[in-house]
Amino acid sequence: MSATQHDLVIIGSGSGNSIPGPDMDHLDIAIVEGGTFGGTCLNVGCIPTKMFVYPADLAAGAEEAGALGVELTLERVRWPDIRDRIFGRIDPISAAGRAYRQGPRTPNITVYEGWAEFTAHKTLDIALHDGTSATVNGDQIVLAAGSRAIVPDIPGLALGPRVHTSDTIMRLEALPSSVLVLGGGFIAAEMGHVFRSFGVEVTQVIRSKRLLRDHDADISRAFTAVAADRWRLLTDVHPTSFDARATSVRMEAPGLTLEADVVLVATGRCPNSDRLALTATGVEVDDAGYVTVDEHQRTSAEGIFALGDICSPWQLKHVANHEARVVRHNLLHPDHPVRSDHRFVPSAVFTHPQIASVGLTEEEAIARGVAYVAGRYDYAGIAAGWAREDTTGFAKVLADPESGLLLGAHIIGPEAATVIQPLIQAMSLGQTARQVAEGQYWIHPALPEIIENALLQLWA
Repeated sequence: MSATQHDLVIIGSGSGNSIPGPDMDHLDIAIVEGGTFGGTCLNVGCIPTKMFVYPADLAAGAEEAGALGVELTLERVRWPDIRDRIFGRIDPISAAGRAYRQGPRTPNITVYEGWAEFTAHKTLDIALHDGTSATVNGDQIVLAAGSRAIVPDIPGLALGPRVHTSDTIMRLEALPSSVLVLGGGFIAAEMGHVFRSFGVEVTQVIRSKRLLRDHDADISRAFTAVAADRWRLLTDVHPTSFDARATSVRMEAPGLTLEADVVLVATGRCPNSDRLALTATGVEVDDAGYVTVDEHQRTSAEGIFALGDICSPWQLKHVANHEARVVRHNLLHPDHPVRSDHRFVPSAVFTHPQIASVGLTEEEAIARGVAYVAGRYDYAGIAAGWAREDTTGFAKVLADPESGLLLGAHIIGPEAATVIQPLIQAMSLGQTARQVAEGQYWIHPALPEIIENALLQLWA
């Protein structure tokens, strides 16, 4: 079969789909997508999960209102209505994105719907979904094929009607009465909150002693305590087998048997590099499966770039978008390349309470021998925290004792993902802790006052 030649081939339609623009109309571009058009974030990640989290927050509020003198009761959760509101918006966006790229407004773009593998440096064989195949060459290629959920190799643990990852559990036909969550990362934290708030009996099992172990230890310990108070949390559990039955799933572990309507496997995600037969290209991959890139997002193979989850251990949409902008510029301006900026990558966990982080944790600073001072302030110490009767939340900041520049920030509590933004800005723009704390007004009484006070603790 003769190969179709393209100027640019983009593998993946998530952030990779943002690369083609009017200034590339002169290029013959191919977009290859084997899954759902639009990528992880739109279809099974950031957006639908947060659209579930918001009604979960409302439901959880009914349980917490009593401390404020308001008696509320959660009457019922209309799961099909919640699900259909979310995917009734998302699915048409995905379909419209595909139709746009296939339509007359982008005549220079060809969409190949199927799974691709390299057969040579810049040659791909694509197994199309319609049962046919295609072979394409690209003068330049962008790897933006993302990541996928990991399913541990445990006897009996196989995806099906009662065993799900985050890819499928949000589309359940009905709200289960019980969910067994495997894993202790951000997906487990967010979906545990969603199901618990909707009245589902949640049991979470983890192999370690703490949840969110990649976070600052103080944050990890605080959230572990909150989660253990909200649902059944079992630590140091090593499952040995699963048995998916007609009406439930049974898990066996040393000294423990658990049974639930549904299992959510939330044990992490791995890059899709192994699905592309990259050995044929000269593209190097590290031990964890991430495509190796330089500061310009170039792989080890000439003319091949990579972005997003396939090369980035952060696995965050805002990182993939940033890297896509870098790749886009460097494709158009190869003689004047720009660099990716991964110095201060923020992240958030939209659980309850919310968590946000940027920069070094205290443990990382110690391990690297970085000198630091730390400041911490509780939500309970500010008026906006009093209004909420918050007793668990806090903000923690780390700064260089000599320069005063911020090294890291970690927050657990109401609207943490929003409250942390001034610190991300300060770190990115080189503002000192004193400049941030004392060089501006802080609205009183508002949640960002916790940042002001945490910063002031650095030299208290």
